Amino acid sequence: MAIMPSCSICYQMLLVVLVQVLLVSQLLPLSHSSLVKFLPGLQGPLPFELETGYVGVGESEELQLFYYFVKSERNPEKDPLMLWLTGGPGCSAVSALFFEIGPLNFKVEQYNGSLPTLVLNPHSWTKVCSIIFIDSPVGTGFSYARTSFASQPGDLEQVQHALQFLRRWLVDHPSFMSNPFYIGGDSYSGIPVPVLAEQISNGNEAGVKPIINLQGYILGNPVTVRQYEVNSEIPFAHGMGLISDELYESLTTSCRGDFQDVDPSNVECVKNVQAFDECTSHINFAHILERHCDGLISPKLQHMLGKRRYLSDNNGLHHHSRSPLPTFGCRTYGYLLSQYWANDPVVRKVLHIRKGSIGNWQRCDYDMPYVADLLGNSLQYHVNLSAKGYPSLIYSGDHDMLVPFLGTQAWIRSLNYSIVDDWRPWFVHSQIAGYTRTYANRMTFATVKGAGHTAPEYKREECLNMFTRWISGELL
Repeated sequence: MAIMPSCSICYQMLLVVLVQVLLVSQLLPLSHSSLVKFLPGLQGPLPFELETGYVGVGESEELQLFYYFVKSERNPEKDPLMLWLTGGPGCSAVSALFFEIGPLNFKVEQYNGSLPTLVLNPHSWTKVCSIIFIDSPVGTGFSYARTSFASQPGDLEQVQHALQFLRRWLVDHPSFMSNPFYIGGDSYSGIPVPVLAEQISNGNEAGVKPIINLQGYILGNPVTVRQYEVNSEIPFAHGMGLISDELYESLTTSCRGDFQDVDPSNVECVKNVQAFDECTSHINFAHILERHCDGLISPKLQHMLGKRRYLSDNNGLHHHSRSPLPTFGCRTYGYLLSQYWANDPVVRKVLHIRKGSIGNWQRCDYDMPYVADLLGNSLQYHVNLSAKGYPSLIYSGDHDMLVPFLGTQAWIRSLNYSIVDDWRPWFVHSQIAGYTRTYANRMTFATVKGAGHTAPEYKREECLNMFTRWISGELL
């Protein structure tokens, strides 16, 4: 029977109501959280508020994303809220929480079989901001899949799951819905973070609830345009005195400035690139001034940026070889301590880790397959976010050769925005902490002098100053 025009309107209204009901039902709290007041390895109660928990994502919550939430130590009711994505891909939130911007560090001392000791980080970003540290994608850290049918993680899937996570977390924490919200990350997070920011913005414009009070995003030494990052490695090495003038000139001439897509038939270019690789084979790419040590680094990122296309061409990132464990005296020795700590049964109980959910915990999952379906390029998302007026802070440790600052500067220049605050030093305690420049699209670029790939790991006080000024709307 045909529906009369008046009934047609009623029918459409009913559909709208049903859709809204479905949306609300999907946003019902699906998290399971607990407060943590003491942590094994740290004497006394925590001087900050820590919550851990899981949020179910996917059609039937088959994926359980684990998180650590630290409230701002200043004014959590008004201070910004930030979701932090650790890079890798596949590195646990512990990387940021204990080694970069979080309130705790490991006391690096020779492991003797007892539980590693924790110490407080006086330069934690949680002094001025509440931060959600998430183990993402699934399979990272303590996040796990309830079924064996979960799809292989990749860039776009990680973004979708992070968006579901965030909306469901906010529904379960309504007091934070009005706080200024930022997304942050470093290293490989330069790929998913801008995509996630754009999807949040699009959702807000479409009226998707809850509305997320997105105010901007922040990225450190971010993978953004693979071509720029690979091609900047050799000029960076030359500028830092790691290769000779003659080799640099031969590389530039024979490879015609393209060090990523090396033509195997270009014998001279291949020979020069191999000479470069031999010259730098014992350099610590994460920080060229630090010791070259084995073990527990980010192998997927090294695979993606270190292998040129004439050697390897694979959009899926895999790493199947195990490196030796780091020795005491290496920075990576602290990463080893984190594995001893996180695999302790008492620690897992205190963190409220579900029994049987995962086996051996790793700071970075060396063997997890990952689909780089954005092909190492997130530039268009920066363009889209700039058009919408979102501010951003892009910072680079200036001694990082994994994602050199030269490559980051190159893709920022390619956006072709005019400069509103030209290149100048920024200071902490009257000392130059780095250099900065701001563009008309409200993007601030800053170097952190003397820092490596994850800048706050090397220069904690300077990076806290940088973050505090930027998030407060001040010039660096």
